[in-house]
Amino acid sequence: MTVIQFVIEGQDAKLAATELVAIKGIQGNWKTDETNKKEGAIAVIASIIGIVGGTLAIAEQIRQWYQQYTKEKKAKAIDKVLIVCDGQRLLLENASIEQINQILENIAQK
Repeated sequence: MTVIQFVIEGQDAKLAATELVAIKGIQGNWKTDETNKKEGAIAVIASIIGIVGGTLAIAEQIRQWYQQYTKEKKAKAIDKVLIVCDGQRLLLENASIEQINQILENIAQK
């Protein structure tokens, strides 16, 4: 089974992970990454194990979720989000919806 992992770092990583796995169409969970602590920052790994519906719509929602946490909040709530799947790594900072969609398709096809 293919799993997509989102490594989320920052002060609000737990809240961000909770909201990520609550996106309609995503099936997954999250846990705190105890091995990755930098200067009091929290690291969380969210695992997506299934996608229900169209991957492009979900990719758009993931992009909106990321922008909400990095641009729309008064203080930068999360520092970094890295997507890891089947050896591919994608930093969400400058990722396009199409790039996110390509990774989501890995899980949708299996």
